[in-house]
Amino acid sequence: MLINADLHIHSMYSAATSKHMNIETIATEAKKKGIDLMGTGDCVHPLWLDELKAHGAGDDVFSVGGTHFVLTVEVEDKDRVHHLIILPEVSKAEELHERLFHFSRDIDTNGRPRLQLSGEEVAEHAVEVDGLVGPCHAFTPWTAMYAYFDSLKECYGDMTSQLSFLELGLSADSGYADMIAELSDLTFLSNSDAHSPWLNKLAREFNRFEMSDLTFDELKKAILRKGGRRPVLNVGFFPEEGKYNRTACTRCYRQYTLEQALRSKWRCEACGGLIKKGVRDRVRELASYDVPHHPPHRPPYMHTVPLAEIVRLAIGQKGVNTTSVRSIWLSLIEQAGSEVHALIDAPLDSFEGVDERVIEAIAHFREGRLIIKPGGGGRYGVVRLPRKGETVPPLTSDGSQRTLFDF
Repeated sequence: MLINADLHIHSMYSAATSKHMNIETIATEAKKKGIDLMGTGDCVHPLWLDELKAHGAGDDVFSVGGTHFVLTVEVEDKDRVHHLIILPEVSKAEELHERLFHFSRDIDTNGRPRLQLSGEEVAEHAVEVDGLVGPCHAFTPWTAMYAYFDSLKECYGDMTSQLSFLELGLSADSGYADMIAELSDLTFLSNSDAHSPWLNKLAREFNRFEMSDLTFDELKKAILRKGGRRPVLNVGFFPEEGKYNRTACTRCYRQYTLEQALRSKWRCEACGGLIKKGVRDRVRELASYDVPHHPPHRPPYMHTVPLAEIVRLAIGQKGVNTTSVRSIWLSLIEQAGSEVHALIDAPLDSFEGVDERVIEAIAHFREGRLIIKPGGGGRYGVVRLPRKGETVPPLTSDGSQRTLFDF
C-alpha cells in the first residue's frame, strides 16, 4: 500500500506555533490534504503526550478521526543543530523524556526542547530507546547540521552509521542533496515542519512510502528500505520557494552572490544587516559533484506549490486566509477528494463551479510554467503566474508535472 506521510510538525506547545495545533484539528486538516500518516511532533512534552495518550496513543501508530499518527519530536542540541526523532510507542517517549530531562531546562515547557548534548549524544539516546533519528532541515543556515558542520561525521561522530534519514528542508530538494557524496546511502525525508494546521502549511511537503500496513515497524522498514518497503516519492517545494535558498540580508533581504557576501564581510551594503549564507551556496561549498548523482534507491522528487497559493494567485488575493480563497480551496478538495488529487491528479474539466482563472492557474502549475523569485535571508520565494502572452520555460527539466499515480 502507498502511504503519504508528513513526519515533522509541532503542537501548540512549541514556540511560535498556532493554538490550533491540537490533535483533532491536525487530524481533520491532514485528511483534507490527502495525508495518511502524521508525525505528532513534541512527544516528549508532558502535557502534549498526555493529550496523545487520551486520544489513543499507546504501543504503536494510533488513529484520530481516520488520520494515523506516529510519535515524533524535534530537539535542539548544544550547537543549535536540530534533530528529528521518530519513536515506536508511548513508553519510549516517556523513557526519552527521562533521559533528556537532566540535560534540558525547558523540556517541560517547550515542545522542541533545547539540550546540552552533542549531536552524537542525541543520536545515542534516540537509538537506545529504539528510535529513528536524523538531522532536520539539514542545510538551513540557522539551526541545521550543515550550518555548523562540514560532514555527518563531524556532527554525529561514532553514531553516524546509526542515522536513519536526512530531512531536506524547504530550501533544498534531492537534486541539491545528491551533490554530496556522503549522503548517497541515506533516505531523504521531505516534511512540512508545520507550526500551523492551515491551508498552506500542513503537508506542504510530504513523503510517499510503500508499506504493507500502518505500523511503526512498517514505517521503519520503509525509511531503512528493508523487506521491499521503501520511499517511492518525495513531494515538496521548488527550492527557490524556501526562505533560505539564496544568500541574503536578514533585515532587508537584499540578495548577494557568495563572493559579494565575502567581500562585504557578511554585512549588508544597503542596511548593515547580517547576511546569511543561502542553501544553494552552502551546497555548492560541500558538493562532491558538478551535477547530482542520484543513487539507484533514490525516489523521484515532485515539486509543488500549495493549492491555496495557486488559488490566491489566480484570484488576486494578498493572502491565503481569506474567505474567498478558502471557499474555492474547499470546493476543489471536496470535488477531488483531497488537496493532493486536486492539485496533481484530477482532470481539470471535472471541476464544477470553480472560477476559470483557478483552473487555468492549476494548469500552469501542472505544466511547470510558474515564475519564482527566489527566497533568502528568511523571506520565502515569491511565486507568480505568467502574464498574458508571457513565454515561460518549464521549471522542471522534464517539462510538465507527472501525476502521483505515475510513481
